[in-house]
Amino acid sequence: MRPIVSVATMRESDAYTIANLVPSKELMYRAAMGVYQAVAWKGRVGILTGSGNNGGDGYALACILADRGIPCQVLRVSEKFSEDGRYYYEKAAEKGVPITLFAPEDSLEGFDLLVDCMLGTGFSGTPRGLFQQAIEAINTSGAYVVSVDINSGMNGDSGEGALVVHADLTVTIGFLKTGFFQGDSRRHIDALTVVDIGIQLLRADGYLEETHGLPFPLNSISLEEVTGD
Repeated sequence: MRPIVSVATMRESDAYTIANLVPSKELMYRAAMGVYQAVAWKGRVGILTGSGNNGGDGYALACILADRGIPCQVLRVSEKFSEDGRYYYEKAAEKGVPITLFAPEDSLEGFDLLVDCMLGTGFSGTPRGLFQQAIEAINTSGAYVVSVDINSGMNGDSGEGALVVHADLTVTIGFLKTGFFQGDSRRHIDALTVVDIGIQLLRADGYLEETHGLPFPLNSISLEEVTGD
């Protein structure tokens, strides 16, 4: 059985792990490594980043791609950073990754693969401003789309969202979120991969007992695959 967690449970488990087991920057790097391993990288790659740790995952991913000689471009949808996000942003810039601010007039149609690292599991409401414009541009780009942790615009608990990224692959970190099985979420997820990054789960809010009835393929990446241990 696979545990399913709420946003609150995920935050508490994440905070406990950082305080007692694994530094936050290491967890962010593991999350990015899981995304790297989940995707068949090809063509022109764009990574769209927000202001929080979801954006930080994108900067860490850009570092991993740069280290492996895979060209990518980061498009910032916010000028703000989390503490760890700023750390990996600076690392990506040092490695020569092109980093620009997304503009409303930008078209994403020239990209073959887009990575959505904009809005995390705690988001609710309707995306506004650059976030709205970036989501609309992703959804009309024709690129293969990967959402990290959750599709931007989707509420992690309810699965609802007035404007949501439609992803060919959603790579969720740690555990399945309740929102994946609620609301309209299934219209926005074509395939789902769960990455174990070593978060200590404090409790489960539910369990997925069977996978054959799901409307999307479900895969996993182990902690050993992420850390190389």
